[in-house]
Amino acid sequence: MKRLIELGFLACAAASAAAQPATNQKLSVIEKAARLHSGQFVWEPEAASTGPVSLVIHLTRQRVVLYRGGEPIAASTISSGSKGRETPIGVFTVLQKAVVHRSRTYDNALMPYMQRLTVQGVAMHAGNLPGYPASHGCIRLPKDFAKLLYGVTELGTVVVITDAEQEQRTAEYERAKEEVAIRKAGLAAVAERALAEFDREKAAHDETLRQHNAEMAKYNAEIASK
Repeated sequence: MKRLIELGFLACAAASAAAQPATNQKLSVIEKAARLHSGQFVWEPEAASTGPVSLVIHLTRQRVVLYRGGEPIAASTISSGSKGRETPIGVFTVLQKAVVHRSRTYDNALMPYMQRLTVQGVAMHAGNLPGYPASHGCIRLPKDFAKLLYGVTELGTVVVITDAEQEQRTAEYERAKEEVAIRKAGLAAVAERALAEFDREKAAHDETLRQHNAEMAKYNAEIASK
């Protein structure tokens, strides 16, 4: 989950006009993502030309970051599920794609550039972005971004959905693992020192025993010669 940590966006002002790609070339994709206003996105496919495509969606920050070969190449604002209809977190894959799709659950609502993530119908698609979670569980995207994204994904593309609480749990788990590793290393060092001390004591004991046996052999030889 290293990509979850990489989603530590910088809190800055917007960098471009609404519904248009941000264009400040001095900033990384992740830094630009932090500056976006609702409806804005960043699209820089030249940042990485090869490798598998994947996405990380951060519900708390209302952002999605697109990766190619592990490098961020695009980012966008989103609108996820509203209270009571929250977007699920976890690791998903794109199950279905359709340029034109209508919801069978919500009044035949239009879902352009739909990419289904769950059998229950949670999907990424173009839609209204009011600046806060407002969907029935889907991930709404700016239309132009949704169109571009549709062109680079395929069935099976990995999509990780996370939030601040999940990131905190992940960070705590990583810290716990590190603490365990440090403790194990400390115990191993203590064990190594104890073993080294044992080896020294054993060597000294063996030498004393050797000398004793040599002296006894000499003594016994002297006694036998008399």
